[in-house]
Amino acid sequence: MILTPPRRYWLTGASNGIGAAMVEELLKTGAHVAVSSRSLTQLKDMSQRYPGQVLVVAGNLTNSQTVREIGEQIAEQWGSLDTVILNAGTCEYVDAKQFDTSIVEHVVRTNLLASSYCIEAALPLLRKGIAPHLVGVASSVTYLPLPQAEAHGASKAGLRYLFESSRINLAPQGIEVTVVSPGLANTPLTAKNDFPMPQSWPADKAARHIVSKLRDRPLEITFPGMFMAALWPMSKMPDQVKLEIGKRMVRRNPPIKDQP
Repeated sequence: MILTPPRRYWLTGASNGIGAAMVEELLKTGAHVAVSSRSLTQLKDMSQRYPGQVLVVAGNLTNSQTVREIGEQIAEQWGSLDTVILNAGTCEYVDAKQFDTSIVEHVVRTNLLASSYCIEAALPLLRKGIAPHLVGVASSVTYLPLPQAEAHGASKAGLRYLFESSRINLAPQGIEVTVVSPGLANTPLTAKNDFPMPQSWPADKAARHIVSKLRDRPLEITFPGMFMAALWPMSKMPDQVKLEIGKRMVRRNPPIKDQP
């Protein structure tokens, strides 16, 4: 009897929210998961609860040298990867009356540049993997311009383009690419939002949905269904209509600035 080796994943942003919940879902299937985050405590806890299945590769992914070292560590321990899920990211809001370039810089570095560093480190390992699959978590915010989302939206739109362009270039190498576009979900990151989040999903439900859909390797995964059903038609409306929709959503109070 030939035993199929466990599938090997690298998942970033693994310490909380949807990322941590996805790790749990994958580990339950018997997969081996390399987990990355700046926070080491939660990653060590995963490693203790699933001995032999978790490879802790913590670090600041906005540092390209750190990411290269993580890639080298995975290569030394495992030699290859089958699936890479780039989930790490942040969200900060911009106040147009006090426009702060440092917010844009921080968000783009965290969401877009860090992902590009991870892709560079992951591709040599995916090329040695079984049915390789590259997954990037973008956002539904890329469908419709929203107030105060200049930094977050720009970074996620760039991330979407990065993955969709990579999909074309990697196809001849047998590496499939999926973009995940979450709508509203209850996570530590969205807990800081000062606006209502109707139809939002808990992190564990979102994680189960993503992991189940990844089996079919779709080009894109979106959720929640009702939220996306409303958002998608709005994204196809004329620019003037989208402007009017956005103006109605502007908050009177300045947005909360996240701490880098």
